[in-house]
Amino acid sequence: MSTEPSEAGGTGKHGGLAPREVLKRSFPPIVDARAKVLVLGTLPGEESLRRQQYYAHPRNLFWPILCALFGAILPADYEERVAFARAQRIALWDVCASGAREASADASIRAETPNAIDRLLDAHPAIRTIAFNGTGARRLYDRHFPRRAGIRYLAMPSTSPAHARLDFAAKLARWRALREALTDAPC
Repeated sequence: MSTEPSEAGGTGKHGGLAPREVLKRSFPPIVDARAKVLVLGTLPGEESLRRQQYYAHPRNLFWPILCALFGAILPADYEERVAFARAQRIALWDVCASGAREASADASIRAETPNAIDRLLDAHPAIRTIAFNGTGARRLYDRHFPRRAGIRYLAMPSTSPAHARLDFAAKLARWRALREALTDAPC
């Protein structure tokens, strides 16, 4: 897994921490030179932090949706899932490098410091699409970063089990835009 650039960047923090409150920290990005699309979440949830894996909650639909988009069977092994995302030219990261949050609720994220997404995009110019995994990711990105010319932005429904308003089929239909972005991207 690539770790560059993994330090915080962007435009600072929002809100203060309560005494003895612990910041939650993001993982390094999953990215390589082939990446055409960057999927941005907010900050890892409790189960992801415990397992040290992106989208680790068993009811999170990210990995099942990603595999369904490409007609693949969902691998049981996390490293195989990561390899599958890379093979599809998809990079993963979170908007927040760190932040305070109650449980896994994106709406409660505060005192956040953004990841160095601007530097990641500079280091990986083949990334021409950013897909936000939920409105929280879009809102936090827009708080800390200007939109870039030449980048296509996709607002996707959250794959989190906390956002169950849409079922799997409805979320999959909306996430098809990610596959279309890859189809439209020059190889």
